[in-house]
Amino acid sequence: MNDTMIAPVMALVAWSLVIWIWMYVQRIPAMQKAGIKPQEARFPGSLDRLPDTARQAADNYNHLMEQPTIFYAAALAIQVAGHADGMAVHFAWVYVGVRILHSLLQISVNLVALRFLLFVVSTGVLAAMVVRELMKLF
Repeated sequence: MNDTMIAPVMALVAWSLVIWIWMYVQRIPAMQKAGIKPQEARFPGSLDRLPDTARQAADNYNHLMEQPTIFYAAALAIQVAGHADGMAVHFAWVYVGVRILHSLLQISVNLVALRFLLFVVSTGVLAAMVVRELMKLF
């Protein structure tokens, strides 16, 4: 494994784009079937009447724009500080893997208890990555 944080960062960026595509593959036909015009979707909640499959993909895309922003900042800070050793890279890949599992679960069966467990695991990995870096810095 290469000691760089760039690969896991780019993998999660690429995954986010996959989910973005999946969201519109689900959402556009659902909007057409429901007779919702794009302009009618200008307010939050206006698409709540779409089927779960269309809403789950959109919700997951939003989730990938939330906590992973902390991951991106932390991973790139670790890289810039020159601390991207094997353990840091391992933590980064584990985080990315768990987030991908979270996405797959949410866009399919969407079991909230299991999804929450994956969220807690990913948060723990991210916290370990950050605490480890803070100990190196201070």
